[in-house]
Amino acid sequence: MDMKLELVPVPVSDVDRAKRFYVEQVGFHADHDVQPGNGMRVVQLTPPGSACSIVIGTGMGEISEMQPGTVKGLHLVVADIHEARETLVSRGVTVSEIDDLGGIKYAYFSDPDGNSWALQELPDHR
Repeated sequence: MDMKLELVPVPVSDVDRAKRFYVEQVGFHADHDVQPGNGMRVVQLTPPGSACSIVIGTGMGEISEMQPGTVKGLHLVVADIHEARETLVSRGVTVSEIDDLGGIKYAYFSDPDGNSWALQELPDHR
C-alpha cells in the first residue's frame, strides 16, 4: 500500500500576502485558489519539481485554527544550494548563509508569518 505525502497545511495570517510571497518570491506554482463558500478559501501552492504541495487558506476547520508561524523546518531539497539561495535573495527573500554539515548543506528562510523553511542540498543529489 502506497502512502504519499502530497499536501502540507501551512498556517498564515494573511492569505493574499502569503500567496504573493510563495508565488512571486519563492517561485511556487499557484495550483488552485478557490472559494467554495461559507468563508472558505483554499489556496494550493507547489514548489517547482515537487510532488508535495502546501495549502493555505481560511474556513478549513482545524487547519484554519492552527496558529500562524508554527510550522517549522520544512525542507526544500535542491540540486544547487548556491543557485537556489541566490535566486531567492534576488527576489527579496532573506536567506541565511549556507551551512555545510559534513557534505549536507543548508540555508534557512521564513515566510512573513514565521513559518520556517530549509533549503537542503544532499551530496550526489544533482
